[in-house]
Amino acid sequence: MAKQVIGIVLSNKMNKTVVVEIERKVLHPRYKKYVRKQTKLYAHDEKGEAKIGDRVQLFQSRPLSKLKRWRVFKVL
Repeated sequence: MAKQVIGIVLSNKMNKTVVVEIERKVLHPRYKKYVRKQTKLYAHDEKGEAKIGDRVQLFQSRPLSKLKRWRVFKVL
């Protein structure tokens, strides 16, 4: 089964593509404190329904372009 993640749309200026920021918490190896890390993902949005600030659910797919490896499943 494909991986699924939830993130916030940062940009929708490209045609059928959105930039989504994923935030996760990682335990620091030395200080044993949780640190927030962000990752930007490029996702395919066929209908163009995701707007800036929306929470979206993504699922991993085959490579669609040089950077796009995800598809928008639904807008939450």
